Amino acid sequence: MPMIYKENIAQEIAQALLQVKAIKLNPQEPFQWASGILSPIYCDNRVTLSYPEIRAKIADAFKELIQDKFSKVSCIAGVATGGIAHGALLAERLNLPFIYVRSQSKGHGLQNQIEGRLNKEDRVVLVEDLVSSGMSSLRALKAVEQKCTVLGMVSIFNYGFQKAIDAFKEHDCLLYNLSDYLHLIDRAVLGGYVTQDQIEMLKSWRQNPKKWKT
Repeated sequence: MPMIYKENIAQEIAQALLQVKAIKLNPQEPFQWASGILSPIYCDNRVTLSYPEIRAKIADAFKELIQDKFSKVSCIAGVATGGIAHGALLAERLNLPFIYVRSQSKGHGLQNQIEGRLNKEDRVVLVEDLVSSGMSSLRALKAVEQKCTVLGMVSIFNYGFQKAIDAFKEHDCLLYNLSDYLHLIDRAVLGGYVTQDQIEMLKSWRQNPKKWKT
């Protein structure tokens, strides 16, 4: 299971994401990801930026998490693109320097992958809006590790795929999540977003998304 920071925060964030439709559930007509995977859920945490109260709730939860678990942090890094705005909001609250990490180096100019001032003595926490397979998150992490010390990563939402859990464990990277898929399903049932008989289908998708069928 993904590492959740606090149970009450996980419930509140899941409820907020459903409330503003940052997460959409449609088991009957699944969404297709860029990878080709059919999914009964679509998560776009950028939507939360349009809602001051929700984006503040996320930033405050991140601030509490960082102060509790990563008190020695000296710089916040947003992972492009979804983690950039949330990371910048967090850095502002903590009064810390901010950088962001591209998926790959630019093909022009200085060809930077990391934008902003980063020093070798820095201790960085990366911010993600979403963790699915974990591969893009870990690529960003490895880019920063070449420059300085990485203390860990935080995310708004984690699908809880075993592949990602294993990858972060193998890389020995701490990853704390504000909420995850199972908390989302619980809140979705309570709020009437899905019916009781759809729960098992939603849970079975997470176990093997590549082979899942409606």
